[in-house]
Amino acid sequence: MEQKTLIKLIVGSEAIFFLALLMAFVYFTYVPTLNPRVATTLDLTTTGLFTVLLLSSSFTFWRAEVSFRRGQTKSLRLWLSATVVLGVVFLIGQGIEYTGLLSKQLTVSKGTFTTSFFTLTGFHGLHVLIGIIILSIVLYLAFLGDLDDPDSALLPSVGIYWHFVDVVWAVVFVVVYVLPHFLTPRAS
Repeated sequence: MEQKTLIKLIVGSEAIFFLALLMAFVYFTYVPTLNPRVATTLDLTTTGLFTVLLLSSSFTFWRAEVSFRRGQTKSLRLWLSATVVLGVVFLIGQGIEYTGLLSKQLTVSKGTFTTSFFTLTGFHGLHVLIGIIILSIVLYLAFLGDLDDPDSALLPSVGIYWHFVDVVWAVVFVVVYVLPHFLTPRAS
C-alpha cells in the first residue's frame, strides 16, 4: 500500500508540473493573437496515429494487470512486451516529428511557440522513456519469475504511472495538435 501512495504522490506532483507547462504553451500560442497559426503546421494525422498507439499501450498494460491478478505469467509477459513496444514506437514517432520540425528550421530557440512546444512534448517524451525503462525492468522480472505474487503492489504502481503518462498525452494532443485547427481563422 505504501508503494501505491508514493506513486500517487509522484504522479500528483508531475501533474502539477505538466499543468504549468500546458498553461505556458496555451499562453504563448493562443493568448497574444488568438490565432495559433504556427501550431497548425504540426502534423495532426501522423501524430494522431502515434497517439492511438500510445493510448493502446494503456489497454495492453491493463491486460497485463488482468493476467497478473489471474496468475497467467505467459500472458503477462506478452501484454507487457506489447506495452513496451507501443511505447517505443511512440517515441520513434516523436523523434521523426522533431526531425521534420528541425529540418523546417523550427528549433527550440525560434520563438515562444517552439520553446513551449519542445519543452512540453519533450518533457512528456522523457516520461515515456522513464516508463519504458521501468516497464522493461518489470518485464525482465516477469521473465525471471520474480513477479509471481499476485498481492505485489509493483505492477499496479507502475500502472498508475503508465496510465498517467497516457492521459497527459491525450490532453497534450488535444491542446497542442487539435485545438489550433478549430481556432485558426480560415482563409476565404
